[in-house]
Amino acid sequence: MGYKNAAELLPPDLLKDLQEYFSGGIIYVPKTTKKAAWGELSGSRLDIDNRNRNIRRLFKTGVRVQELSEQFYLSEETIKKIVYTKKVG
Repeated sequence: MGYKNAAELLPPDLLKDLQEYFSGGIIYVPKTTKKAAWGELSGSRLDIDNRNRNIRRLFKTGVRVQELSEQFYLSEETIKKIVYTKKVG
């Protein structure tokens, strides 16, 4: 994050209005873009969602928690959370 002189960036009228509210200090102006959720940019979230969907599908076909734990290298507790928690969204 860099600091810029408002007098160099803002039109004079806007600078004058701003100085009525806040003068002589540093002010942070946040970005307008929304921050991406965890794993959205890298694709990790999609990979985990697909893995969990596959685990639920296998569990519904009768594959035991212990077998799923060994197949997906996850603890039995994690498998239980995946298959017994209702997926929202």
